[in-house]
Amino acid sequence: MNPDFANSMFNIISRRVLAPAIILCITSFGSAQANAIPDMNKPVIDRTAPKPYKVLTAGKRITVQSKTEISKIMVWTSSGHRFVEENDVKAPSYTFVVSISEKFFYIMLELKDGKRYTEKVGVE
Repeated sequence: MNPDFANSMFNIISRRVLAPAIILCITSFGSAQANAIPDMNKPVIDRTAPKPYKVLTAGKRITVQSKTEISKIMVWTSSGHRFVEENDVKAPSYTFVVSISEKFFYIMLELKDGKRYTEKVGVE
């Protein structure tokens, strides 16, 4: 058998087998990555339930008003210093005056139904 003939047959067979195999691999790997990027045109809607309370500030005076009865309230600074801690409030509102010279505080509120809410509050 002629060596040139064998090389030319090998080239023809390899082109007919390898070319479709490479194209098949490229298209299958390319389509596998199509869903890796989320659709940026879809709007992201994060709906949270409205809070059943309001925090009203007037200078250093803070009032927490709730639609239901407040059972516990705790207020602390960012350094962890608690300066309000009432366990038996049993009222729909609670008012206190901030006696510490910090700008931000955290309020933990527990309602009659047992649900707890935490919020960061700033004062002047």
